[in-house]
Amino acid sequence: MDLGVNRTLNNNLIGDVTRIEPGFQVGIVSDLRLSENWNLRFLPGISFGQRNFAFYNDTTKVTEMKIESSYLEFPFIFKYRSERMNNFRPYLIGGLNFRYDMAARKEYEEESNVFLKLQPADLYFELGMGIDYYLQYFKFSTELKVGVGMLNILVDDPAEGYPQYLEALNSLNSFIVMLCFHFE
Repeated sequence: MDLGVNRTLNNNLIGDVTRIEPGFQVGIVSDLRLSENWNLRFLPGISFGQRNFAFYNDTTKVTEMKIESSYLEFPFIFKYRSERMNNFRPYLIGGLNFRYDMAARKEYEEESNVFLKLQPADLYFELGMGIDYYLQYFKFSTELKVGVGMLNILVDDPAEGYPQYLEALNSLNSFIVMLCFHFE
């Protein structure tokens, strides 16, 4: 779910993210134990999501655009684990995640009704917490984390005949809340 859009009033249009859309991610867990409580994790994966933009003229909705994304993700995360309590072990995580959108458009398609283009590459700072549950045959982890995109991913190339949609947005930065489940 992406929440980070800066709105402005240009050509009487206001651009906004209309609602939060859930996404889906599948990845692989690679873990390097640095010490008793510190781990370095590499969690490559693929995720799917959607951004919904609405453009308003004063209070009337003019149009809505849906931009779908398919990301390759390459996060490097530090994990600090507390002492184990019975079969539970809380932890904190933080690190960087490079994401590449394979569905980013290089050219506008006339029939799509999407008049914005997004940069394919973005770099996120991720911070979160979780709990490891030690079960009989595997370790199960639940994790809640936030990813903040550090780059403006809005391409400054207006669609021919539709510059008002790009002008209605100053910039676009991602803000993602993720609930993750790991099986190790």
